[in-house]
Amino acid sequence: MKTADFDFDLPDSAIALRPAQPRDSARMLRVTPGQPLADLRVRDLPGELRAGDILVLNDTRVIPARLSGHRTRGESVVAVEATLHKRTAPDRWSAFMRPGKRLAPGDRVSFGETEDRACLLGALDATVVEKGEGGEILLAFDLAGPALDEAIKARGAMPLPPYIAAKRPEDEQDQTDYQTIYAETDGSVAAPTAGLHFTPELMTRLAEAGVETCFVTLHVGAGTFLPVKVDDIASHRMHAEFGEVSAETAVRLNRVRAAGGRIICVGTTSLRLVESATAEDGVVRPFADDTAIFITPGYRFRAADGLMTNFHLPRSTLFMLVSAFSGLQTMRDAYAHAIAEGYRFYSYGDASLLWRAH
Repeated sequence: MKTADFDFDLPDSAIALRPAQPRDSARMLRVTPGQPLADLRVRDLPGELRAGDILVLNDTRVIPARLSGHRTRGESVVAVEATLHKRTAPDRWSAFMRPGKRLAPGDRVSFGETEDRACLLGALDATVVEKGEGGEILLAFDLAGPALDEAIKARGAMPLPPYIAAKRPEDEQDQTDYQTIYAETDGSVAAPTAGLHFTPELMTRLAEAGVETCFVTLHVGAGTFLPVKVDDIASHRMHAEFGEVSAETAVRLNRVRAAGGRIICVGTTSLRLVESATAEDGVVRPFADDTAIFITPGYRFRAADGLMTNFHLPRSTLFMLVSAFSGLQTMRDAYAHAIAEGYRFYSYGDASLLWRAH
């Protein structure tokens, strides 16, 4: 298939710059292949599920992964910005950097304030190790482990998606808004945004309705925002992200399926991870590894029955994924309806509840 098959016109006004308040007041479009669309609210979710179903949520926590600094090469000093992408060692991160063409292996980069370097405890310096084919730059920091984590927290900013950052600066409110209420494990540079709609009250109502919840961890990389640059989607390569499904969670998912319950993934990150952990025989197995799974129409889903997700970019791998899940024409019609009805798109936008095409 061609990337152009997944294009659609989206008005700029549809991009949400702030989330709905309260979170579960956001709109939610129910999409069931072969049935009429239904306009709901996220707070209606318990009524859309059945006792014995299980929701899979991604408990990754977003770190302040956007760093500003300066590259120094002899007497030459250039302002640079890095968005950390994936940790590869206690002292190393793969990052997307601007201007990438001005960087070379061996360059020194100082993040944070450069006017006063007297306080070495506040320093966050790195060396460019190598430049990858996909545009990533490998940075070796002078700090490692928890010390590096603390320095990044002190120096970094919340990495808002580019389609929001282009319209307004990150502020204090984003520290809360761009984090799920159940975020647990540091490591993402982008939020698993479907989870942003959940509130403590909604979690309580789901439990009262007999709907189980379980948690997996997939650390979302900055590659999630990269455009598809090839014409033929078969030539696109996803960036790998680390994910983990515990043995206990795998047992619970298999038990729900065996009892006739449905597995509903909250977010494309949860779905990609669960599908990566599920074998051809449909059995979910413990998983702790990188995944670069690329789901496009024709993929045979092994585990997920439902998917709660936000509305995605035209020509994106995420729109390809939802088209694989519910059908390309079904999703074209759903997105046309959402645009006509004023649904809000992207990370801070509204939600959709998709059921799998059989």
